[in-house]
Amino acid sequence: MPSRLNPYISFNGTARQAMEFYKGVFGGTLTMSTFGEFGMQDAPEAENLMHSQLETDSGFTLMAADTPPGHEYKPGENISVSLSGDDADELRGYWTQLSEAGTVTEPLKKQMWGDEFGSCVDQFGINWLVNIAGEQA
Repeated sequence: MPSRLNPYISFNGTARQAMEFYKGVFGGTLTMSTFGEFGMQDAPEAENLMHSQLETDSGFTLMAADTPPGHEYKPGENISVSLSGDDADELRGYWTQLSEAGTVTEPLKKQMWGDEFGSCVDQFGINWLVNIAGEQA
């Protein structure tokens, strides 16, 4: 899969409703995963979205999630740019350059869903998410 760049929006408990609305606007296929599906079954936020992705027939990709437990929701700072794919060298190169003069908010490392993931704020204040697809079973 080639690397792709797309918006990633954070919500404060309304990601499901927002993504269902955007699916109604743009059409396409919507996938959603909750925090409960990834080990937080007993948390009050278990039904909130940990990740969702809308792929439209027009080629748009929109990703969104609810703000994770323990993190502050900051309106105005709730959108990031996501880089994802399976070309690990290419994506690590982007990560290095984007994070170098910025601030790493989540180190690029293997995550519970099997991919490498990291987040940073570049030197211009832009939030970046980098996800390198893991080996497919």
